[in-house]
Amino acid sequence: MITIVVAMGKNREIGADNQLLWHLPKDLKHFKELTSGHPIIMGRKTYESIGKPLPNRTNIVISRKNDWFEEGILIVGSIKEALKFAKKIDENVFIIGGGNIYEQTIDLADKLEVTLVDAELRADTFFPIIDEKKWLKTDEIAHLKDEKNQFDFSFQTFEKILEK
Repeated sequence: MITIVVAMGKNREIGADNQLLWHLPKDLKHFKELTSGHPIIMGRKTYESIGKPLPNRTNIVISRKNDWFEEGILIVGSIKEALKFAKKIDENVFIIGGGNIYEQTIDLADKLEVTLVDAELRADTFFPIIDEKKWLKTDEIAHLKDEKNQFDFSFQTFEKILEK
């Protein structure tokens, strides 16, 4: 099972200047619960924005640069290579960004775990359009903003509609 995990705003915005657009502790906790114990695949820029390997996960970073090394991560040259390594580790694989990686993997994914943030912010990176002919929303849990979470948001699960 390949699952894409993303937090995006109303206009599919996911980042600006290689940074997230919001700080939502409930979303970070949800992300950790979903991905802990499983391989996660990300692009180099996403890894650099995080700044360190995420604990209790196999961190696989896709990079065309082959002249760098980071302790605690596996660096590969392609999505195909990343998926090959990840599936040897666990049948549940999580794609965590960024925009280019999402674009390349959305058709390969079985499930989307989307945090939809009730905000419209300036961004330079966006999530691909979720085609309602290919994806069915199977779950949604709404959360209101509070003293720690600056925006209303909802956790949404989409499952790929199998072609007949």
